[in-house]
Amino acid sequence: QVHLVESGGGLVQAGGSLRLSCAASGSMFRINTWAWYRQAPGKQRELVAEIGSGGSTNFADSVKGRFTISTDNAKNTVYLQMSSLKPEDTAVYYCNAKWSRMYGSDVSWGQGTQVIVSA
Repeated sequence: QVHLVESGGGLVQAGGSLRLSCAASGSMFRINTWAWYRQAPGKQRELVAEIGSGGSTNFADSVKGRFTISTDNAKNTVYLQMSSLKPEDTAVYYCNAKWSRMYGSDVSWGQGTQVIVSA
């Protein structure tokens, strides 16, 4: 299994910025796609941003122009830079990785990190 550990959540005022990090650990794996999801209270989990191994990205309409996603392949880490934060960005943010090994593939989730944006 590939284990994901997130960090960087917290409390920020509207208009502020936060950077989330997610590091993967395990043995002999390759990350094919990284993604960040979020889940606000009473709502379904939704895709925020994703990045493929070739660098292609996809963002939810609600965060386009405000969030960026990037990776450090040497560190097996993905980042979500969040700027111009709004109260509606308040949610638990989850890291997701689709990965493969020689004999199979799977998906791993992080434990989640809370982001609270105050008005």
